[in-house]
Amino acid sequence: MSFVESMFSLNGAAAVITGGAGGLPRSLAVAFAKAGARVCLWGRGTNHPIEDAVVSVKAESGSPDVFGVTVDTADSLACERAYDATVEHWGMQPSILLNGVGGNRGKSSFVDVDEAVFEEVLKLNLLSGLVTPTRVFARRWIEHGVKGAVINMTSMTSYKALSGVWAYDAAKAGVLNLTEALAKELAPHHIRVNAIAPGFFVGNQNRSLLYRDDGELTERGKAIIARTPFGRFGEHSELWGAALFLASDRASGFVTGVSIPVDGGFLADNI
Repeated sequence: MSFVESMFSLNGAAAVITGGAGGLPRSLAVAFAKAGARVCLWGRGTNHPIEDAVVSVKAESGSPDVFGVTVDTADSLACERAYDATVEHWGMQPSILLNGVGGNRGKSSFVDVDEAVFEEVLKLNLLSGLVTPTRVFARRWIEHGVKGAVINMTSMTSYKALSGVWAYDAAKAGVLNLTEALAKELAPHHIRVNAIAPGFFVGNQNRSLLYRDDGELTERGKAIIARTPFGRFGEHSELWGAALFLASDRASGFVTGVSIPVDGGFLADNI
């Protein structure tokens, strides 16, 4: 094994990726599998079946060591059962948790905010997407002395509010805050907590916001490109390096409480 491989290889590690049937989490699952990790995809399977995602990740990564668990990560008891099922399948404790659950629900002026939708988005990103699964993993890791790594998904909205997505702004700012808070609390247990902050990547959820039916950019899509120094949207595989860095204890064993923007310079844009 070369020096670079030894730094970033995940051979011998087991990783759980929540929201594993979604675009970005599924892509990160491919990266972990390619790096040698055993991978388990967790997800509700409502819109995108977990079984289909497992087949896709196996095909793209060339790894047979991928399986899935259908679970609602908003449900603490369901996460406990999913954790047990994961350990039973592998015969070992997972040591990597990537919290990939999240998303937004629409866009409006502040005076027209639907409070029920606002609450739904907060729960999706903060509870399902971080608090509930991470609490289960932290308890188990502390109990079994696992030296674990949590990777959360922050956002451009963790740093700069985007117009019209009030709940998503609040939720992703909260994800950044909790990433830092958990890093401090869990450090004595040798558990690292970090995050990746994707810039603008085209996926099923945001495609209609960025592109018109004729393939041309929407006004919002044009505005984003204008504010992105690289002048384009990101490719899913461009998140792989940051994810592997944060997952590898050899590469980032003294790194905790950070969020790495992968944004084509969006946060650095200025006049």
